[in-house]
Amino acid sequence: MKAFLKKPLGKIKKEKISKNMAIGEIIEKYPETMEIMLGYGLHCIGCHVNAFESIEEGALGHGMDKKTFDRMMKEINYAAEKSKKKL
Repeated sequence: MKAFLKKPLGKIKKEKISKNMAIGEIIEKYPETMEIMLGYGLHCIGCHVNAFESIEEGALGHGMDKKTFDRMMKEINYAAEKSKKKL
């Protein structure tokens, strides 16, 4: 699977989104991450379980490999860091 962002990611100052956060919580706080998740094939956004399932559980449970998951996490944290909306 190709990376969503076309350019290499820089260093992330502080991880805002952890692998243990619920998908629904992430989308609520950082709506711009939804497009990244969809780009990686993570379609849990509309699922009623997204309020309870962590992003790691959703991604790995639906067949995403660890390397791809790690890349997606970097991209959503990059987007969250650039976001004007803060935790």
